[in-house]
Order: sequence, then structure tokens, then C-alpha cells
Amino acid sequence: MSQTMDEPARSGESRSPRIGRSDTLRVAPPSRPQRWWRFPSFGRRAVRPCAMSPASLRAPFPPNPTLISPPPSSPLHSTVNNPFLIPSASLFLRGYFTRPEPAHLLPLRRNPRITRRCTPSTSPLISNATSVLFLQELGLDEMEAASLLQKHPELEWASPESLRRRLFSLQSVGITGLSLHRTVTRRPDTLTSPEIGHFLDFVREELKGLEASKLERLLISFHSQFFPDFSAKVRLLVDHGMPGNKLVHVLNNVNIMKVFCERPIEGLEEMIVFLKGYGWPELIIRRPLLLNLNLKSQLIPRVEYLAELGGGNREATGFLINKWPVILSYTVDHFKSHLEFWRSIGLTDEEVFRIALVHPHIFSVSKERKLKPRIQFLEQCKMNAEDIFKFLIKAPLFISLSFQDNLSKKLAFLVKIGYRHQTRELALAVGAVTRTSCENLQMVIDLFFNYGFSCEDVLTMSKKHPQVLQYNHESLEKKIEFLVEGMGREIGELLMFPAFLGYKLDDRIKHRYEVKKEIRGKGMSINKLLSVSATRFYSNKDSTVMDAGCDLDSPGQ
Repeated sequence: MSQTMDEPARSGESRSPRIGRSDTLRVAPPSRPQRWWRFPSFGRRAVRPCAMSPASLRAPFPPNPTLISPPPSSPLHSTVNNPFLIPSASLFLRGYFTRPEPAHLLPLRRNPRITRRCTPSTSPLISNATSVLFLQELGLDEMEAASLLQKHPELEWASPESLRRRLFSLQSVGITGLSLHRTVTRRPDTLTSPEIGHFLDFVREELKGLEASKLERLLISFHSQFFPDFSAKVRLLVDHGMPGNKLVHVLNNVNIMKVFCERPIEGLEEMIVFLKGYGWPELIIRRPLLLNLNLKSQLIPRVEYLAELGGGNREATGFLINKWPVILSYTVDHFKSHLEFWRSIGLTDEEVFRIALVHPHIFSVSKERKLKPRIQFLEQCKMNAEDIFKFLIKAPLFISLSFQDNLSKKLAFLVKIGYRHQTRELALAVGAVTRTSCENLQMVIDLFFNYGFSCEDVLTMSKKHPQVLQYNHESLEKKIEFLVEGMGREIGELLMFPAFLGYKLDDRIKHRYEVKKEIRGKGMSINKLLSVSATRFYSNKDSTVMDAGCDLDSPGQ
């Protein structure tokens, strides 16, 4: 607190505390008889007491009154309204005390012209109050705020403007409400640390969309001095080809503390260089959790085991990993356990690897719950190891689909239309219908019934061409309509050549029919029309029309 007066006091002088609200100056008298003196009146009361009785004097004065020697040029701090009384009192005091000691003067009240100057930066009390109010706005009660300020005094000395800016930065990246309360309570330096300020700017500008829960955990658990390293590690991903718009997706799906805090930047770069041989960065975009693995103790041994299983074919190993990146989440012991099972039924390592290239999930299926009972089913259908291998290459979903919700219902359909238990035909039919839904299978069978086919007819067609049960029912209906109405053929021809339903309608069926109908008429065999190769089809024709499509329809076409 600073005070300003009309004139500065002389060195060695001091002011006494005010003691009352009177209009007189009280003087502590020496040991003399009490006297009364007259002041010049100037239109006011002329007689004023200069001393009081000892009883009345002891109450308001301290035991050791401060000695004040007022300078001639400085007015006393009196509250007398008439300014002419002040110099008169000064002259009176100088004449009254003849000894050299200064008089015992005590001001009655402060001069109205004295002002106080206080700023929050120089007043700890005001700064403390401001900090408490700010913390209360964040959800802290008065006791929590006081305890926090006591343990972390740097909050008290931070300017309100800087605290407000930091609060805005936290809210702009999603740290609000209870999350903000927890963050400030556990890590108060979040409001003052310059490193955290730079980190929040980095998140706001380059990591928009980062989950608030992960960011909160990072702010609470990570020391502020390591945040510059975190930003450098994130930028390292971009430097090695990670698309900037995929960064947030990767960070939201990894253990941030493990990957970007605990792991040194050299270790992270070493992992990136290794993964470049197996599909970086697409591999990590599809499976960010792979970054959580330890390079030397987890990632490299698993990749090497798969490469060994594939006969050292690194390209095929990379294809397998890229097709299903989750495969690297399984341990080497897990791979060995499954491989022992496949070896026990007669499959070689190369055959297992080839099945894995088609359906990598063979390593994720439970041996006891799915693999063993389904392989036993195939063996009961008179299939040996070679047959099982070929079956799984064509119908790998058989080992992973739910039995209760999928396979059991399809088996019931097949048995109803005439398939017999424990037959090779039943196994092949089951393999075919694994690629369609139970609803589509039911609608395909109903479609055949609507066109006059019986269960025996459907059984005959499916035995000749098992895939007929897996095609999309809408596509089948269009092909049957064109066969009957567009080509003028009998529906019964499908019994002889059910594969007709597997060719593409526009690119194969209609195109070849239009080319040949002018030459051979409408009575041509649909088998010869569609099954011959493109070279043979155009060999005896001078037309230069090119065959637009020769492949069978895929399931659901």
C-alpha cells in the first residue's frame, strides 16, 4: 500500500494511528498542571482543550505514543475543516514545548487526500482471492481451492489472463466438466506449464478429434517435460508416410502412454522401418493396435514364424498379414498349438499356410468348440485329408460360422430337399451354402418351387452345380425370366444345365445369344452357347465383336 500526501514527510518522522473521530488535536502533555488555551476563532469555536484528564487520556492512546516532530512546511494530519486552524496549531505547539524533544502528536483521522494504490500483482491477498474464485469456477469448492493453492503456490502468482487462456485451450480440445475438474485437481501445473500450453496448441491444430478421455489420461499421467517428445513422435509417423487425416484414428486406437510416452523415439522409428516391409502405413491404419506390440519380443518373432510356415516366402507372408492384420495379435505359441491340430488330421504346413491365405481366421477359431467337431463332420462324410484341404480352400467359412445361428439351419434345409446324412454330397452342399445367408437360401428354394420345380429337381440341380443354392434370389429370377421369355426356352433345361444360372446375364448370356441367334437360330444348346471359351466361340465367325465377360456370377449376383 502506498500513500500520497500534499508534501512528503521528513526523514525520521512517523505517523501515529488515528484514534477517534474528533475535530481536535490531542497532545500528550508533560507533567504540568492542565491549562486551557485559546485559538483564533476565525468564526468558529475559539476555546478548545489542549489536554484532558488522565483518565480520559489513557483510554484512546497507546502506552508508548509515537513521537512526531511536524516540519514547519508540512501541515498536520488533522481533520479540522477550517484550514487556517492547522498553521495556528503548529505555532502553538512550537511555543508550548520548550524542550528539544518532539511533541507526542497523534492524528485523529486520515487526510481525505491520501489515496491507496493496490494492484493484484503486488497484493498477495487479492491474488489469492482471484485464484480461489477462478478455481471455484472449475468446480472446486473453497476448501479444495485453498488446499490446491497451498500445495501449488505458482497458481496464486499466475495472472488471471494466463489462467483464462489456458482454460480456453483445455476446453477447445475437449477437456470440460468433470474431466476438467479431475485434470486440474490431479495435475494443477496443467494451468501454468508452458510445455503443456504448447502441447495443447499442437493438439488443437494437428490432432482435432483426439478422444478427450485419452487426452485427459495423458495430461494426468505424463510429466510436462516430456510433451515436446510426444509431439516429435507423432510427427515421426507423418514423416514416414502416415496420412495426416489418419493420425487421430491411429492415436484413438492405441495405448498412447505405451507407444508415445514410454517408448523412445528411436524404438518407434525402428518399428516403423520394420513394418515398411509388410504394408506400412496401411497396415497400421487398419490395425493401430499393432503399435502396442514390442518389436523384438513380440512382433518380429510372430512375423518370422509365419514366414517359416510359408516356406520363407516373404511376399506371401506380407499378403497374409495385410489381408488380416489381426493375425499378428496372436502369439507364436498360439500358432504352434493350431498347427499341431492341423498336422494331426494329415495336413502339411504348406497346406495350412495356403488355407490361411484364403481364410486367415483359421488361427483364431477355437479348437475345442469349432475345429474338432467340424473336422469330425467332414470325416464322417467320407472325406480324407486331401478332400478336407480342397473343401476348406473352397468353403473356409465352414470352420468359423456359428453352428446354432447358421450351419444348423442350412443343414435342415438341405436334409428337407433330399440330402442324406454323412454323405459326400451333403458336405459339398454345406460348403456351397456357407457363402449365403439362411434367408437367401430359403428364398432361392421358394423361387424354384414357384417355377414348378420339386424337391427332387432342386436336389438334382444342386448336386450337379452346388453353387446354385448360394446365388442371389433376385439375380436368379431375372435369368430364369430371360431364359423363358427372352430366349423362348423351356424351364426344364435348367435340370440339364443348372450352371446357366451362374453366368452373368448381360455380359455373357444376352451378349452371346444376340451374336449367335442370327446364325444358328433360337434352338442352339444353352450349354454350348455359354460354356465354350471365347476363342472357340468366335473362331467360326467373321464378326469382330469382343466377348465382354466370361466369368461365372459370384455369390449374390
